[in-house]
Amino acid sequence: MPGAGRLLRPGSIAIVGVSPEPDSIGGAVLANLERFKYGGVIHLVSRSRDAIGGRPCLPSIDELPEGVDAAVLALPQAGIAEAVASCIKRKIGAAVIFAAGFAEIGDAGRLAQDKLARAAKAGGLALQGPNCIGFVNYADGVPLTYEPVTQAQPNGPAVAIAAQSGAMASSLRAAFQAKGLAVSHAISTGNEAGLCVEDFLEFLAEESQAKAIALFVEQIRQPKRFLELAARARKAAKPIVLLHPGRGARAKDSARTHTGALAGDYAVMETLLRRQAVALVETVEELIDTTEILARFPQAPVKGAAIVTNSGAFKGFALDFCESIGLDLPAPSAATIAALKQALPPFASIDNPLDVTGQLIKEPAILPKSVAPLLADAAFGSLVVAVVPGGPQQASAKAQALLPAVAGSAKPVAVATTHDEGELPAEFIPALRGAGLPFFRSPERALRAMARVTAFGRARAAAEISAPAIKLPAAKLPGKGALAEYKSKDFLVALGFKTPRGALVSNVVEAKNLAARLGYPVALKAQSAALPHKSEAGGVILGLADATVLAQSWEKLNASVHKAHPRIVLDGVLVEAMAEPGIEMAVGARRDKEWGPVLMVALGGVWIEALKDVRLMPVDLDAKDIEREILSLKGAALLKGMRGKPAADVPALVEAMLRLGALMQANPAIVEIDINPLTVYAKGNGVLALDAFIVSA
Repeated sequence: MPGAGRLLRPGSIAIVGVSPEPDSIGGAVLANLERFKYGGVIHLVSRSRDAIGGRPCLPSIDELPEGVDAAVLALPQAGIAEAVASCIKRKIGAAVIFAAGFAEIGDAGRLAQDKLARAAKAGGLALQGPNCIGFVNYADGVPLTYEPVTQAQPNGPAVAIAAQSGAMASSLRAAFQAKGLAVSHAISTGNEAGLCVEDFLEFLAEESQAKAIALFVEQIRQPKRFLELAARARKAAKPIVLLHPGRGARAKDSARTHTGALAGDYAVMETLLRRQAVALVETVEELIDTTEILARFPQAPVKGAAIVTNSGAFKGFALDFCESIGLDLPAPSAATIAALKQALPPFASIDNPLDVTGQLIKEPAILPKSVAPLLADAAFGSLVVAVVPGGPQQASAKAQALLPAVAGSAKPVAVATTHDEGELPAEFIPALRGAGLPFFRSPERALRAMARVTAFGRARAAAEISAPAIKLPAAKLPGKGALAEYKSKDFLVALGFKTPRGALVSNVVEAKNLAARLGYPVALKAQSAALPHKSEAGGVILGLADATVLAQSWEKLNASVHKAHPRIVLDGVLVEAMAEPGIEMAVGARRDKEWGPVLMVALGGVWIEALKDVRLMPVDLDAKDIEREILSLKGAALLKGMRGKPAADVPALVEAMLRLGALMQANPAIVEIDINPLTVYAKGNGVLALDAFIVSA
């Protein structure tokens, strides 16, 4: 959006509501601009002052020259609407609104904010806020915030920040700078009555300074645009790290009261953002730590980590901890093992994690001799060095020994100490950060961050894979809304799915004749688009052994359904041959109205409720990635074969998922597909859709 660029790089600024007191909102903005030696034109608007600090003041916005790039409205909520109207009249490009009291306070505030937003949009005025703290553009020397800031920055690689929370934007800025990173931009978006996080993300994805972007977002208002921008940032090799609160119901309520946000479907969002290689994190620590590693090491790993420590106790802990966070620890290669045997004492155990033993106290050179072969080993994508530092002299010796071996590494390297806030020599941390190494007071933080970085690297690699081979044409659906099972199955069969033999009948005589042709046992299923949950209404009877039982079941089925739904009119009853037993899966797809389509797979039957283990995935995954998702289910052991049973036909299950994905891509009218159960037979025997339900728009 042009307004974001004009706001962030203004050639002229008006401060409306300025006063000479440095602790006032307007006075603080002016002080920041002067500290940064802002080179553009500054206009001051004050009703009570003729001049401030030698700068003349105008009595109102109406006296400003036309076309000022950005106005800072340092005004209370009651004066904002009038000020915005005046900005529009003077053709001002953008306005920063600090004032609270809008959508975050409830319905009345939301109405006032919506009115403000409509007026600004119609008048071509880009709004930042309300309820924000503005921004600091360090790259161009523009600090439009009332927080006291200075232009002095560390000389590490730069990161950019955008947060809907002003406090979070400020905290992240301070955290990154304390870690030796520069900040190119720190932007608070607030309630987003005008400019939203997508507008700032578009700007940040294209500017040249930031090596990574950290986002704290409580609501993504334009999901499809966000996905497009994430893809653009990925192709530009600019990682996005996102913390998105709102996973649970209480968090969603908090989001509404904090910024007026209405939380979306987190699981769908997570699935599709990971497809575009957005690094999703769950804590503020992970947001800071993951961003730091990605900013310092552009080549994100796709392989697991190597861990070096001088604590046998930590080695055992790390094995359990890394398994719990999904960070795999590959075994070293034969060449690496040989090199490590030369470097370490004979009693050392060569493994990953690698304990270099207490001999390190006497021989600090053991550390670089151990680290070098691990970094050279293609089995590892990253390295975490978790040291017990010892006394100040020992800590210094270890740091001095380590740095030459890891400085300049293309693979991400993180250094952590195991003694939390224990004393370190004054030069220890500056020496590590001066060499471009992230430092952590907690090995757990280092390992969590490396797990996120590795997941990002793999997602980025997977995103470059071409679309899956299966292509399906757009198919005409037999009606809108919900489709009964028999219509859903007919539609799926035409597209390559297999279902049990059977047909729709309208009376018991037709049912008996069909059952005789199919061969007993058979199943009866009541059919109506208004009856998606047939079993709960007594509309499914299985395993009918002969004509007599079928006739009795026919009467029972119709009586049960009409008792549960007195006004229902059935299309008929589906008579099907009973299928052979196999492993029941639930597969399907749904189209989120904001984010788009996703696939779903889970164990079927009672397991989907008992385990609550559902895997969502994008509709354009290839077979390899789909299989990996399937085999990550808690009950995946059933598919691999257990207790003497053969392995299931996972390739056929994968193909069914590929077909569903192709179907959703080719048919935008499909809202939902549910196949439950999909029976998976032994390897080579395929899959069978026992029930299906489709909803179309």
